[in-house]
Amino acid sequence: MYGFDSYVALGDSFTEGLNDGLPDGSFRGWADRLAEVLAAGRSDFRYANLALRGKMLDEILDEQLPIALELKPDLVTLCAGGNDIIVPGADVDAVTERLEEGVAKLREAGIPVLMFNGPDTKVLSVMSVLRGKVAIYNTNLWAIAERHGARMVDLWTMAPLHDRRAWSDDRLHFSPDAHRRIALKAAEVLGIPVEADWREPLPLEDTPNRWIDSRRSDLTWTKVHLLPWIRRQLRGESMGDGLSPKRPQLAPLLPLEVLEGPEAAPHQQAS
Repeated sequence: MYGFDSYVALGDSFTEGLNDGLPDGSFRGWADRLAEVLAAGRSDFRYANLALRGKMLDEILDEQLPIALELKPDLVTLCAGGNDIIVPGADVDAVTERLEEGVAKLREAGIPVLMFNGPDTKVLSVMSVLRGKVAIYNTNLWAIAERHGARMVDLWTMAPLHDRRAWSDDRLHFSPDAHRRIALKAAEVLGIPVEADWREPLPLEDTPNRWIDSRRSDLTWTKVHLLPWIRRQLRGESMGDGLSPKRPQLAPLLPLEVLEGPEAAPHQQAS
């Protein structure tokens, strides 16, 4: 209907859909929501999501990219490198140079590519220190997109994502509503009409964010999320160890609620 009969999503937890939870404990996410719009109810539309939480850029390019090149879909979405640049001491320029290799291969194969830059972390306590690295990364990504004729979903400038309610408690993954808005933005970039508007402001907060509440939240976040992440890094472990992609093959979508419909179940934290 919109010129896309097949779609393959590549990436990490963002594209897998954390933390846009479904009742069965799996995750929906913006990519699934976008696929539903692209399918428009057609039984002949096919979709694969190879993304997996915790994946580093090299893993995505070595494990997922060859499958996409073999499948040659009408669209590939690629968001990768976020797990690489948050590691202390990471060379952001080197990460983007490696990413460009993947984008170049997809474009040389004639596959349209939709890229995503990093969101602004200004509203996130502690995580706001990453803003500089993300900004440099984003500048490089825009240059890559221009050089290779890829399209970009600009998460950095999406105003609704500048609200802390758009984020999960782990300060790394988005809320279900944020995933919905990101899918709407992606559809807009692709020129696909949708009824809802991702720009719609969030409702006013009933309870102000007090300083003491923020500090307590920081302590909880450090214990529940930051320290386990540090331990995994030191051990060379990943959240995705032992897991497989949720949609490893191009296949028709099962009937699901439309993008503009009721929200999915409340998000669930990843283990």
